[in-house]
Amino acid sequence: MKREQSFDAFISPPGLAGTLTLPENPRGLVAFAHGSGSSRFSTRNRAVARELNARRFATLLFDLLTPQEERDRSNVFDVAMLGQRLVATADWLQGLEPAVARLPVGLFGASTGAAAALMAAAQLPHRIAAVVSRGGRPDLAGEALPHVGAPTLLIVGGADVGVIELNEEALTRLGGPKALEIIPDATHLFPEPGAMDAVIEHASRWFERYL
Repeated sequence: MKREQSFDAFISPPGLAGTLTLPENPRGLVAFAHGSGSSRFSTRNRAVARELNARRFATLLFDLLTPQEERDRSNVFDVAMLGQRLVATADWLQGLEPAVARLPVGLFGASTGAAAALMAAAQLPHRIAAVVSRGGRPDLAGEALPHVGAPTLLIVGGADVGVIELNEEALTRLGGPKALEIIPDATHLFPEPGAMDAVIEHASRWFERYL
């Protein structure tokens, strides 16, 4: 049994659309921060969310920018602003029904969304319980990295040249429990056969361990 609720989140600015999915007796909630050029309809993130739902995690897929804001491409790469949107979203979740508000929260970030997730985790050390980055740019979180206490998993493709090195460097700066998983032969968006399955399994296990 699960129930799915669509909503307009009352986050500043209002109108950030998203979908909250609540399985029966959820063990935690994972909010998704998509990367540049993506949205809450990302097929990859939705695949991750479906598996998390099957493992009794609630999921929140939502847009970090309004349609008007998305027209300005600089907003897509403003990770500080996107991080504040995630902080506001965590506050919004705490205002929902107690069955949702009490759940431990994890963040799943892709591309620039990974940096936003880490910046939010640094600001909310007692609220964010775990972070997973898929093909992310954690290096863009900059000085926030040492302040991230939440257990963080960085997942990167083995053929994602350049991004691997950025993840390895960011890993050394993260403050809390941390790990790096490299998916052999996978490129940035993990389109290779079995690559996304590996991402989903690593992410699911991380959230099962820390949420």
